[in-house]
Amino acid sequence: MSSRISIKQFLNIAGISAASVLLAFPAVAQTNPRPSIFNEAPYNQSGEVPADLSQESAPTEMEAPVEMEAPSGMEMPEAPTEAAETGTIVEVAVSNGSFETLVAALTAAELDQVLQGEGPFTVFAPTDEAFAALPEGTVEDLLLPENRELLIQILSYHVVPGEFTSSQLTSGEVQTAANEPVMVEVGTDGVMVNEATVVQPDVMASNGVIHVIDQVILPPSL
Repeated sequence: MSSRISIKQFLNIAGISAASVLLAFPAVAQTNPRPSIFNEAPYNQSGEVPADLSQESAPTEMEAPVEMEAPSGMEMPEAPTEAAETGTIVEVAVSNGSFETLVAALTAAELDQVLQGEGPFTVFAPTDEAFAALPEGTVEDLLLPENRELLIQILSYHVVPGEFTSSQLTSGEVQTAANEPVMVEVGTDGVMVNEATVVQPDVMASNGVIHVIDQVILPPSL
């Protein structure tokens, strides 16, 4: 018997009913029929903090930034150099070599061009190992044309409009480009994004910043 798990089975494993997914799709299709949503307000802000972010979570309203300490086994990156900022988020991801699945998914969803736009964006980027940890066949099913809207929804949940480095992140909910909040928890051991751990913060790009995470995260609506 094949061990391959279909996308439907994976969604059931994750507690996602087929009915809930079908109910979610019309709203996505009506409000954001194409992945150009990042070019529309409030996503393309040219550096402004998005309106959906609460004052508590907006770095411009913070009384003082949180000082982060590097967890054991993880080194905090040095200040970004000019050379590190010459590529867009997608170009940095491609050149890194650890995000082949993410880049393939962005391309299939036609979001790769969006994340090469002006931005700025903050991307919580799952590694190839994070995608490989999903049930067998999940990634292949997500890349199918008929699952494109679901793929867009999941990938958008990994993107926050605006640029937020590790020193600017605070604990609390942050609104994502999927119009659903992600829970950020900042502690002395590092940063958690929902159940994922930031294993490498502050990978700088010309149009934003990447925080590398060790799990694929799912929107609460799913």
